[in-house]
Amino acid sequence: MTSPIIDQTPLSFPWQTDDPFLFCVYHLDEYPEGNDEMGVDPKWLQGRPLGNDFVTRDGFRMYHGEVVPGFPTHPHRGFETVTLARQGFIDHSDSLGAKARFGKGDVQWMTAGKGVVHSEMFPLVHRDRENTTELFQIWLNLPREKKLVEPFFAMFWGEEIPIVRQADGEGRSVEVTVVAGSYGEEAPPQPPENSWAANPDNDVAIWAIRMEPGATWTLPAAVGEKSRRSLYYFEGGGVSVAGEGIEKGVRLRLVPDAEVVLKNGDQESEFLLLQGRPIDEPVVQHGPFVMNTQGEIRQAMLDYHQTQFGGWPWESPTPVHPREVGRFAVLPDGREIRPPADGGE
Repeated sequence: MTSPIIDQTPLSFPWQTDDPFLFCVYHLDEYPEGNDEMGVDPKWLQGRPLGNDFVTRDGFRMYHGEVVPGFPTHPHRGFETVTLARQGFIDHSDSLGAKARFGKGDVQWMTAGKGVVHSEMFPLVHRDRENTTELFQIWLNLPREKKLVEPFFAMFWGEEIPIVRQADGEGRSVEVTVVAGSYGEEAPPQPPENSWAANPDNDVAIWAIRMEPGATWTLPAAVGEKSRRSLYYFEGGGVSVAGEGIEKGVRLRLVPDAEVVLKNGDQESEFLLLQGRPIDEPVVQHGPFVMNTQGEIRQAMLDYHQTQFGGWPWESPTPVHPREVGRFAVLPDGREIRPPADGGE
């Protein structure tokens, strides 16, 4: 029998992806207690290359932040960002006038389209304990005809994201968090209308999978025979995939049209699945701009220089929201929304 595993490669930073995905990064940072500015106490920052700190030291990275870790103002054009916040909080602000604090399994889905500027900061809201921050950020490409659509901001609260919990034949549990694409009868909130994921024929799936020690689970076959699927094994003590022993820290590219049986080892294991029908168009990327030609990249740079994609309406390039504000989002039209039931923090 032919193995459903096409190949396996060690995980890099960021993780490797295939069309229609452009980029996937997994952030896990054990930040210390927060100070009055919801930032890191200066005693932890000595010797760090602040503003460009991507090397884990003392369990965390500052990224492009200098007081509060995170990513100050930066532009995007021509694709979408999908951000799943699993622990800690992300403070978002953008050139559309939208802002949010999200975490606890919330998903922010932003269509950059013709251009948006945003910031993503990681406020250390707890003064008396560590502020662990864990998230995935995934870049999903847009097809040529959608590259310059109007930008769009959506927030899907963790309470709205399906989490399918099931037990195998021996009662060991498997949990599948369904961010995009249906799993059985469960489907997440509808992606933005211009997204490649909005059309079910494009077979886009983003699932986070957690397996109890010793659990067995079958990854169902993809809907589309031309879909590309990657399974990222980022946490655990070893697992069997289609009968082959796999250690953590690898990306498995899988054939789309076959079920794949996973048998976990003696530790909890976690995976991320990215799947979708390829857009199959030229991809030309220059930093935060993703277009089809070099000429379009030059135009994107010119447009950003001339317009700043609408300008930055906030006082700071690194805005953070009040410590006690909780999870919320203010949409570009000014409406404020909150989770159905927020337990605090």
